[in-house]
Order: sequence, then C-alpha cells, then structure tokens
Amino acid sequence: MVRGIKKIIVKIGSSVIAPGGHLDSALVSKIVKDILNAENQGVKVILVSSGAAACGLTNLGYKRRPQDIHSLMAISSVGQILLMDVFNAKFKRYGRKCAQMLFTWDDFEDRKRFKNMSKIIDKLLSMNIIPVINANDAISHEEIRFGDNDRLSARVADLVSAEQLIILSDVEGLLKEDKVVDVVHKIDSEIEALVKIEDKIHTSGGMHTKLEAAEIASFSGIMTRIAYGREKNIINRIITGEALGTLFIPSKKIEKARKRWIAFSKKIKGTIHIDDGAMDALMNIGKSLWGVGILKIVGDFKKDDAVNVTDTQGTILGRGLVNYGFNELNLREKKLEKEVVHRDNFVNAVDGRRWKTGKNTKDN
Repeated sequence: MVRGIKKIIVKIGSSVIAPGGHLDSALVSKIVKDILNAENQGVKVILVSSGAAACGLTNLGYKRRPQDIHSLMAISSVGQILLMDVFNAKFKRYGRKCAQMLFTWDDFEDRKRFKNMSKIIDKLLSMNIIPVINANDAISHEEIRFGDNDRLSARVADLVSAEQLIILSDVEGLLKEDKVVDVVHKIDSEIEALVKIEDKIHTSGGMHTKLEAAEIASFSGIMTRIAYGREKNIINRIITGEALGTLFIPSKKIEKARKRWIAFSKKIKGTIHIDDGAMDALMNIGKSLWGVGILKIVGDFKKDDAVNVTDTQGTILGRGLVNYGFNELNLREKKLEKEVVHRDNFVNAVDGRRWKTGKNTKDN
C-alpha cells in the first residue's frame, strides 16, 4: 500500500451523474475539478462511478431499463465507453490522466486477485493517475442486480484502506420525516425502517444499498458520508470538515484484513447448523468448528468456500471458510482428520452486521 497518503473513495450515483438517463457533462466537469482540488488538500481520490447503463440506455433510445439481464449487459458495454470518454476528456483539460478499472465480485472473492487489485490502484496513485472504477456489468450480471456500485465502493474502500467513503446521491442524506439524519452510530432496525423502496427507471440500488455500503465500511473502520452530489464543491467541503449529509460512524472493533475479506467479499455457498455445545466452543471458548456438533449442512459448497454457521434456531453466528466440501461432510461415517472451519478462518457476527439467510446469499 501507499504509506502516509490519505485515500478517499468518492462514489457517484447514476441519478447524480446521469439524471433521467442523460449524462450531465457539465456536472462531470465540476466533479473532476472538485477531485483535483481535493488532491491539493493532501488526499488521493479514487473514483467509483455509476452511469454506464444509463448512458447506454439513452444512446440506444431505451425509455426504461429492460428486464432481461443480457440486454442490460449489452447496454452497459455501450454506455461504459461513453462514460469513460467524458471522464478522460475532462481530466485531460487539466493535464491529468485517469485509468479505467472494471471489477466483478469474483475479483474480490479470489484472495490473490484481491491483493493484486490493491497493488494496481496504489501504483496508479503513485503515478499521479486517478483510478475510475466501475462494476464490469458487461460480463457479470450480479453488479446490475445488486446495488449500483454502492457495495462495490465500500469494498474498494476496504481494499485500499481508505480514510473515508463519500457516496454522492440525489438526496441530501438519510432522511427521517423529511429531515436529514446528521449522524448514525449503528445501523439497526430503526435506521433500516427509514429506507423507502424506490422505483428506478435508469438506475438501481437506492438508500438500502447505501446502508449496506456504510455497514461494510464501518466494519473496516472507515467513516462513510452520504451527501447530495450536485452540491457545489461537495467533495472539498466534506474533507475539510463541513458537516454535510449523513455521517456513519465506523466500528471501534476492526477485524484483521483476511477476516474482513471473508466477511464481505466471499460469496456464501451454504450453511452449517450446529448444536449448543459446538456453539459454546466456537463463540465463547474460541475453538475451531469440528465435525462433532454439526446438526445439518445445506448447500453445494466445496473446500475453501464460505458458509454461514447458525445455531439451533437458525440465527447466524458467523461465517467461515470450510476445509471440506458438502459431499465429504455429508458422509457421516467418514472420520474428519481436521477441523471443519478453523478459528482463524471464522468471523463472528457482531452487532451492526445484518447477515441474513435465504436464497440470496451471494452478497449478504
């Protein structure tokens, strides 16, 4: 990592950069200037920008987002070129260069690729080049279905050990009775209840995925701020201390980098249900999870996949990497020579982390 340099992640939503599906070139100019001015304050900015799908929709004459995933992928591939052409031209006016990086969740799941991404970003920053990151919608449909880059921005923030994540939205922050919530210390059921379901024509995500992003960043010890993206000089005003939007306070307890990677970058491939004795050993004594005490296993997982571990009531105790595949564990007569989940590869479910069970376990 680049030591001694403050790094911030700025995520721009589609509804900000391409309202109504039309890319706002003038706003991009203002954001680029804002980013370069922020660098004069002693920080390095990594940009995560949505807008490719919206640009593609408009360019190809679509009025609404099509429902089939392959159409969305194709449209995004068209829009990505348009989006980067604009960013490249705007940075070039100031004699600066930007670099496009397209990520999928699979890039984060593989530990070696995960580390390589961090090194590449740091190398770009050392070369005085601004990384512009987007989800690789053209080949990975999950980025379109899950979150419009909000969660991606949080993962990038953790990846580079950023100081702050700034999410620029089309609202002033998290609202409660039409008033902005200034500070959130913990994302609990009361905070979740403030989120409204939105009808997105040219975008996806919404406040729900922004809360998930804030939660991921919080777990990594990174403060998050959601603010109105069309506000003048918004980035500089935030980094110089102006209290704009909603600030999410990071967790005081920060797990090691590997455990953070397990917690939020590994896709959950199954569930292991354990009895009270195994739960006590795992959660209170700090032991690894062995075959004794396993009540039921669910999912078609393989060795080194991530699984949720639950108690007898189905409450998630945490998640970890397994040393055996589903078929091996399902052979009751087979004696297991080592632990099913080693303690070093297990992450406790702590307050503020809203892990869920169910069919959609790929990104929870």
